[in-house]
Amino acid sequence: MESDTAVRRIKPLGTRYAAHDNSEIQDCCEDNGYRSDPKRKPEVSLYLLREGLTACLVSGFILGLWGLVHLSLQQLVIGKSTGEFNAARARQHLEQITSVGPRPVGSQENEVLTVAYLLEQIESIRAKTAAGPHQLTVDVQHPTGSFSIDFLGGFTSFYDHVTNIAVRLEPKGGSQHLMLANCHFDTVANSPGASDDAVSCAVMLEVLHSLANQSTAFQHGVIFLFNGAEENILQASHGFITQHPWAKNVRAFINLEAAGVGGKEVVFQTGPENPWLVQAYVHAAKHPFASVVGQEVFQSGIIPSDTDFRIYRDFGNIPGIDLAFIENGFIYHTKYDTADRILSGSIQRAGDNILAVLKYLLMSEKLADSSEYRHGNMVFFDVLGVVVVAYPARVGTILNYVVAAATFLYLAKKASLPGNGGGRYVRDLTCATGVVLLSWFVTLVSVLIVALIVTLLGRSMFWYTHFYASICLYGAAATGKMILIHTLAKNLYYGGVRLVELGDLFFDVSLLLWGCTLVWLTQQGLCSAYVPMLMVAFPLATKLLLAKEFKHRGASLKYSLLYLLGLALPYVHFMFLIWVVFEIFTPIMGRSGTEIPPEVVMASLVTLATVFLSSFFLHFIYLVRSTKWILAGLGSVFIITLVLVSSGLFFPYSGSPDAPRPKRVFLQHTTRTFHNLQGQMESRDSGLWINSFDFTGMQHVIPHIPEINDSFRTRCQEDRPFCGFPWFLPVKFLSRKNWYLPAPKVSPASPVEFRLLSKEDTSWGTVKMTFTVQGPSHMSLYLMPHRGASLSAWSFGDGTPQFDLNGEYFIFYSHGLNAPTWTFWFEIQPPRDPDPDGPEGMISVAISSHYFFGEDKRTAQLDEILRRFPTWAFPSSWVSTYDMYRY
Repeated sequence: MESDTAVRRIKPLGTRYAAHDNSEIQDCCEDNGYRSDPKRKPEVSLYLLREGLTACLVSGFILGLWGLVHLSLQQLVIGKSTGEFNAARARQHLEQITSVGPRPVGSQENEVLTVAYLLEQIESIRAKTAAGPHQLTVDVQHPTGSFSIDFLGGFTSFYDHVTNIAVRLEPKGGSQHLMLANCHFDTVANSPGASDDAVSCAVMLEVLHSLANQSTAFQHGVIFLFNGAEENILQASHGFITQHPWAKNVRAFINLEAAGVGGKEVVFQTGPENPWLVQAYVHAAKHPFASVVGQEVFQSGIIPSDTDFRIYRDFGNIPGIDLAFIENGFIYHTKYDTADRILSGSIQRAGDNILAVLKYLLMSEKLADSSEYRHGNMVFFDVLGVVVVAYPARVGTILNYVVAAATFLYLAKKASLPGNGGGRYVRDLTCATGVVLLSWFVTLVSVLIVALIVTLLGRSMFWYTHFYASICLYGAAATGKMILIHTLAKNLYYGGVRLVELGDLFFDVSLLLWGCTLVWLTQQGLCSAYVPMLMVAFPLATKLLLAKEFKHRGASLKYSLLYLLGLALPYVHFMFLIWVVFEIFTPIMGRSGTEIPPEVVMASLVTLATVFLSSFFLHFIYLVRSTKWILAGLGSVFIITLVLVSSGLFFPYSGSPDAPRPKRVFLQHTTRTFHNLQGQMESRDSGLWINSFDFTGMQHVIPHIPEINDSFRTRCQEDRPFCGFPWFLPVKFLSRKNWYLPAPKVSPASPVEFRLLSKEDTSWGTVKMTFTVQGPSHMSLYLMPHRGASLSAWSFGDGTPQFDLNGEYFIFYSHGLNAPTWTFWFEIQPPRDPDPDGPEGMISVAISSHYFFGEDKRTAQLDEILRRFPTWAFPSSWVSTYDMYRY
């Protein structure tokens, strides 16, 4: 452009109109310093975009890239497999492991049948490869231990005689340096656990087979750990890394996990530090799929999940790589997690990747002295699963600041042009930035109001089965609101300003905001800063390359197409990240409890995605003469979708065998017994305790089972540990919509036996109490010191009571086969002034037992109510007891 003071009056593409100079210039923000003067002689003629063409270009661009992302996700195996990993044999292992059904810790299925199968296959591999250059050693470990973990608010774990199968493969001369590959073969109750995590164990068996058959000896050894107690909150991995004699030689690990069923396994955690591990994956993986964004999101704690990676990192102080299947999390931890839902391509790619990375690391000199290469982090991300980009974080910091500096230099140069004297451009840029920020705020508030209306109408989670309905409702509302605000700004606030300059100005605003985000994330030390770096570098380079075209012809079709082409790479990667966010968080809303409003979460995510994607399309809003038909179309989509949602057409759940979206419900047939300070039974009741684990509660189930209604809603009894109910995990803060239907007493064949063994006063003023417990494989212990009393020591973890949950402590207990009686103790400081309004004594102790397998798991009452649940529900049920004592 020849001058920022020229005013251009331009009609849509296809008609060229002259631009005229100003005779009067006002350096003020209100009119942007521009006025038209039709008496001036024409200088240049420029194009603007037609409304329909603009809509087609932008929507085609978005849909095309979205289709490209989905196409890349369907390409599980890129290129030809090497043939070293046999997916068919791995599938046979998967089917055999899952054929026994659910495998909770302590069950015959987990401790005997699965262990026997794994040992049989391992022994077969050892016998067939005995003449080779490697030796194979097997050790079955049954560790006992305790630790505290800050997961789900924090609790303490105690395990006894859980099972680990450790297989050591090394050169026949032995090895001092070992890699560790980890999977777990146990499952939650009521799920066959094909993806979580039998498929990983099947892959590991086949990788072991392939490595053991190598004709050339490796430099280092590898331990394949088949751990049998991960679902009990990471117990078996703790037993191995803190107690097994081989653990001291482990230099790094690879952990195979699942948060979904099938698809691609993604690297979502690495480190801590040790960038050589990421470099090994980048160099060796045949089908790379990795994201440092996933790592930083996962480690932020906003995803309610954890893996054995934490145990090896925190208790073993060793670095590693964490991989997980993340697709189709709707059926994660349900009866639908079966072997037939895992495609052979998923098995093949996982096997190819793990085998290749292990082979690379077992020949790597860096494994022998990893401490020398410890420091530093890596920025890593893949491009459509074809190639992984990885570079040291320090290089990323330099690159980020260079790109940010180029951006601010570009803006400073524009501000210093002769026509921008007196800081006019800076004021214009500031005003335009205010308009953009205001549009974001108003858009978010407007969409959240829509989400509130949907919630009040009782239509929450309509998108759970119909995802694109949320795009049609919240996406159309967000896009329409943003376009409306900018259209009003263009026509009312910037009425006398030429449109090409407005388009240029709002491109600069997008560049400025992304540049500021880039600087802030870099200063925070986040590797994810590469995302705004891409969102700045490519648009800036594109704009500079097209500057001449834009100056002489305006928003021509050629310019528009090349502009979109320049945005393609950062946008396709950003859309992949958006897919990951929705792929993870949409299913999580089905198991995140009754207290988090899912409409607020989904509406916010859709709005944020719309805001981010629209940033460099604001340029087009100001280059198109009219937006009335675009607004009319978006408004129509929004209204029609809102009407359909309000009418209940989009039911949240589905029992379709092909694509189930089940509602999760937990049912416990329990008997509760409460004792007073004298040890006498104060009260006892029995019932079916029902927990919904999503926001809709039992709203959709009540028509099928009318007795589950508000008259049977429970209320937390604050004077009883954990409200007086048998919480399996400390998640009472997640689910406060519970129902308790009266039912007969439960009578398990192996009832819990809880006994105070001793009570003594110590010389330092505390009271030490020792207890013994015998019961099923899963029990929860709750300790609630009364007001003024406090726990000072106990026999768990490092001996110091940890994770006071609003005055309560949660101890998770499990055992394998042949475990002895559980004995524990704690010391309590009695209150100086007992609370007259509180419960008697100084502490309330409660023990709950959970029967997850065998005949004790079922009752006639449970069977009867389970039959009445609709097909779209997944009720997970078991028998439990709750016994409380005052001391």
